[in-house]
Amino acid sequence: MAAEDSTGTEDTGDTAGTKAAGTKAAGTNTAGTGTAPGGGTGRGRLLTGVTWAVLLLGLWLWGRDTTGATGPAPTTGDVAAVGRPPRVPLPPAHDPVAPAPPLRIEVPSLGISAPVVPRGLDAAGAVDPPPYAKAQTVGWYGAGTQPGARGASLLVGHVDTETRPAVFYGLSAARTGAEIRVVRADGSVARFTVDDVRVVERERFDARKVYGPRAAGRAELRLITCGGTFDRASGSYTSNVVVSAYLTGLQRS
Repeated sequence: MAAEDSTGTEDTGDTAGTKAAGTKAAGTNTAGTGTAPGGGTGRGRLLTGVTWAVLLLGLWLWGRDTTGATGPAPTTGDVAAVGRPPRVPLPPAHDPVAPAPPLRIEVPSLGISAPVVPRGLDAAGAVDPPPYAKAQTVGWYGAGTQPGARGASLLVGHVDTETRPAVFYGLSAARTGAEIRVVRADGSVARFTVDDVRVVERERFDARKVYGPRAAGRAELRLITCGGTFDRASGSYTSNVVVSAYLTGLQRS
């Protein structure tokens, strides 16, 4: 999930030291530095198609409220929780609200403030991320749930470009209890609280666990980017960072 151009500044708060579960800071791998051997800067960009193709597995679940996933999935070797300290008090869920398209996302604890644009599927049938020239923009799967409405809404972003961090570079540093704000087209601000942060290995990806609603009847949010290490052989990252949150408030204009 990278791009070839970015106008944003580097998030110096996210370093290799903040990457848990044996992951590597995205800005320190070959995708971020453009030094992949034999392929110059182009090979690293293959990660976009490979990693995003994984997300197609969960498309049919996005925006649906299934009873098969009614609570946190168990932490296993292939789904490692990295942002779930014990006994963190979380606020009660707010009832789902009327749908409205997202315009902007803010994660104050990570310094993220970015525009949101609707995205569909590309020619290969995978989620189409924002264009490479807009690495500081977040994509919302427009055919799915609108943030604040019942079900799980999906927002995706690049982790880095050829030369610098992108919009979701620091996403793996998110922690349970952090607030996510989504400015919506009706003028309201939907407030979500993070209840889980996971690094999911791409080869053992379970769409139902990752993208299915975690509790029946809630309005939920998923923030997704690349994670793990950069695999030179495949030209892609080994994992995805998945931040899960649920609606806890609504500020009306």
